[in-house]
Amino acid sequence: MSAGDDPVSGGGGEAGRERVAEREGEPRRGREPGRERGGDRGYRIEVMHGVNLDQLGRRDPLQYGTLTLAQLERRIDAHARELGVSTRFFHTNHEGSFVEHLHELRDGADAIVLNPGAWTHYAWAIRDALEIAGLPAVEIHLSNVQVREAWRRVSVIGELCVATVSGRGPDGYREALALLREELEGRRA
Repeated sequence: MSAGDDPVSGGGGEAGRERVAEREGEPRRGREPGRERGGDRGYRIEVMHGVNLDQLGRRDPLQYGTLTLAQLERRIDAHARELGVSTRFFHTNHEGSFVEHLHELRDGADAIVLNPGAWTHYAWAIRDALEIAGLPAVEIHLSNVQVREAWRRVSVIGELCVATVSGRGPDGYREALALLREELEGRRA
């Protein structure tokens, strides 16, 4: 299968781009002025990636595609621009950092797209922190966790989320952003 035929990554083309060096656990903001407040791009949606997602591009391409995390984030940001929302990205391999970031989100975001990775299945502290954050959230997974190992079918955060998107690859993030925009617009009405 060539990169252009990859159903998860949607093709190559971005492989030559360099990843901007960021400290793990630090939010990564876009280059547009005012983005951390939403600017003229509407709702502020935090996109949180958990354990091992920094290994995208090295993990099983049949499950996760060929995009790196930086390439995935650029694609998500493009989806956000199409939908008129603002995104900010966060990644960590440390559960406590993920929890602390959720604690800090209430005033910095309107909603959350989160892919905690394997923490989805057992990290009750993340579940509690998501509940404390009190923001609408969508759980997302690149692979279809419902057809994988039994332990991957368990989600400790699912009941707190307005939706779960699974198995749609990078395009699932567009769906998640659209679901959250719709949820936020419904709350505003």
